[in-house]
Amino acid sequence: MANTDDITRVWDLAEKISIAMLASWDGQNPHSRPMHAHLVRDENAFYFLTDRRQQKDDDIVKFPTVCLAFADVSDQKYVSITGEASVSNDRAKIKELWTTWAKAWWPSADDPNICLLKVVPTQAEYWDTPGKIVSSVKMAVAAATGNRPDLGENKKVAMQ
Repeated sequence: MANTDDITRVWDLAEKISIAMLASWDGQNPHSRPMHAHLVRDENAFYFLTDRRQQKDDDIVKFPTVCLAFADVSDQKYVSITGEASVSNDRAKIKELWTTWAKAWWPSADDPNICLLKVVPTQAEYWDTPGKIVSSVKMAVAAATGNRPDLGENKKVAMQ
């Protein structure tokens, strides 16, 4: 049984960071690209607006297991999520998720090139440190004393 506090922490970190490196597989090589994540916790899903003219959608149909990597380097908080992805043409959900930022890629939510990528998480791992300054001090103390530093939490989480 998954720990609900850990699951909540995964969602909180991903929501705070919001940009994920979406890694997919084309059958020979992994490919990653930054994408804005729309989190819908009560649906247990991460949504992405994407362009159907890009090869990633075809790859995901063939190889649906993907990885979402979120990183806030300045605060030293990271989360990696593995999940099962699907591509759809759910026009109502696309309109629901439409933002001003999406206009940088498409003229409107009605653009036929927009499709929806949905990722249902299956597992995750997060690293939640006390921040760059505190971590640096702990690293210096550890180096001086020969001890390993305590740099916060690192947990593997079953998301279902």
